[in-house]
Amino acid sequence: MEIIFGVHPVTEAVRMRPADLDHVTVLSGPPNPRVAALMDLCRSEKIRVSSASREELQRMSRSENHGGAVAFLRERKALTIEDLLKPVAAKRFLLALDGVEDPHNLGALLRTADGAGVDGVLIPERRSAPITGAVAKASAGATEHVRVAKVTNLVRSLEDLKKQNIWIIGLDERGTMDYDQFDFNTDVALVLGREGAGLHDLTKRTCDFLLRVPMAGAVPSLNVSVAGAVVMYEAARQRRRAAAPAGAEAAPKPSKPRKGLGS
Repeated sequence: MEIIFGVHPVTEAVRMRPADLDHVTVLSGPPNPRVAALMDLCRSEKIRVSSASREELQRMSRSENHGGAVAFLRERKALTIEDLLKPVAAKRFLLALDGVEDPHNLGALLRTADGAGVDGVLIPERRSAPITGAVAKASAGATEHVRVAKVTNLVRSLEDLKKQNIWIIGLDERGTMDYDQFDFNTDVALVLGREGAGLHDLTKRTCDFLLRVPMAGAVPSLNVSVAGAVVMYEAARQRRRAAAPAGAEAAPKPSKPRKGLGS
C-alpha cells in the first residue's frame, strides 16, 4: 500500500484517483481551513476519514513533517517509456533524471516539471529516489499530475528516444553552450545528473548537446533542482513564445495575485 502525507499531496490524490484511496487520517482536534476542505472533499468522494494524534500520524507517515493528513492508497501502476510517448505531442518535452537520490530534490523537480509543462519524466529503477510520501510532500502534490516512467537502463532509453527524433540535451557545468542559447522549440529530453557528481560519463556521451548554466560567483554550479527549474522554465518560455500568434500583444498584468512561488 502507498502512503502519502501533507494536505496538498493528499488533496491531489483524492482529486485525481479517488478509487485508489482506502482511507485518510487527519490530526485530531478542530481542523484548520485546509484540512476541513480536504475532509469535505473526502466525504464528497465517499472516502473514509479518521483522526489520530500527532504522534500516531508521525508513526504512520514515518515523518515529523506529515502536515496533519495521511492517506493510504493502492499503489499506482508503473508507466513505461512508451506510455510517455502517447499521446503524440506536437513537440515533446521530456525530463530524464540520471540518479537523483534526494527525495526533496526529486519532489522539487517534479513540481517544476508540472509547472513548466513537461510531458513525462524518466527515472532509473536503481540508484534513484523512489516516488515516496516524502517525494509527494516535496512536490506539493505534483506526483499526482506528472507522468513518471521507471526504466531499467537510462542510456538505452535515451537511445530509444533518439530513434523517435527527440534531441537529448544534458545539463553539465562543463557544457559548451549556455542554456538560454539553445532552441528548445523542438522535441527534446532534458537530462539532469546526480547531486554533486552530475551526469554519468556514458550518459554524457549519449547526449546530443551539453548545456551549462553560467555562474557569476565562486560556486561552480547550482543544486540540481534549482538548475533544472532554471532550464525547464527557459524551455517553457521559448515554447510558449513560439506558440503565440504572430503580433500578439504581451499579456496584461493580472489584477489578482496568482499562485506561484511559495504557495
